[in-house]
Amino acid sequence: MARPILYDYFRSSAAYRVRIALNLKGVDYESRQVDLRDGEQQSAEYRALNPQGLVPMLEIDGHKLTQSLAIINYLDLRYANVPLLPAAAAERAHVVAMAMTIACDIHPLNNLRVLKYLKDPLGHSQDEIDAWYAHWIGEGLPALEAMAAPTASKFLFGNAPTGADVCLVPQLYNARRYHLPLDAYPTLLRAEENANNLEPFAAAHPDRQGVPA
Repeated sequence: MARPILYDYFRSSAAYRVRIALNLKGVDYESRQVDLRDGEQQSAEYRALNPQGLVPMLEIDGHKLTQSLAIINYLDLRYANVPLLPAAAAERAHVVAMAMTIACDIHPLNNLRVLKYLKDPLGHSQDEIDAWYAHWIGEGLPALEAMAAPTASKFLFGNAPTGADVCLVPQLYNARRYHLPLDAYPTLLRAEENANNLEPFAAAHPDRQGVPA
């Protein structure tokens, strides 16, 4: 069977999530970098693979899978060794809601292509763009802290990482890149620390992808 190929970008939050999930599942894969800084995702060659022109995309089992949460869901069903979602319906919905709070409500507003559009053609200054970024982090992380706190333990839900933690770690990495204060989120910080102490999370970190920053 062909080795899975992840079309990746080392600092993409969405690709970072998928790297974590692949590592947690123990899937050996090849990473192919698509440099978002140079616009490689917009090339005709890449759009022939993924019409959206986004990363990540995972070629696996004869499929071309896009959208990070869809890829993670596929991996969770395909490789049952390390479940990323609880079995009980209400608990599963809770974990999915936390993951979607990040992946659907916080991250898309601060995605690189959004920030670039704010700068050019809309003409916003870097200070205005930074304020935009901070605003949406400030809207999203307090809500996530409140959602997680009642059922969190070592991780956002219980004592094993779930899909919510897979989404959390890249989001906090990005928040730190923008020097945003995080002390108000002890539940999130505890989960992040415990996650990053695990090799599947640590190995997925942007600094370990062998790409010049």
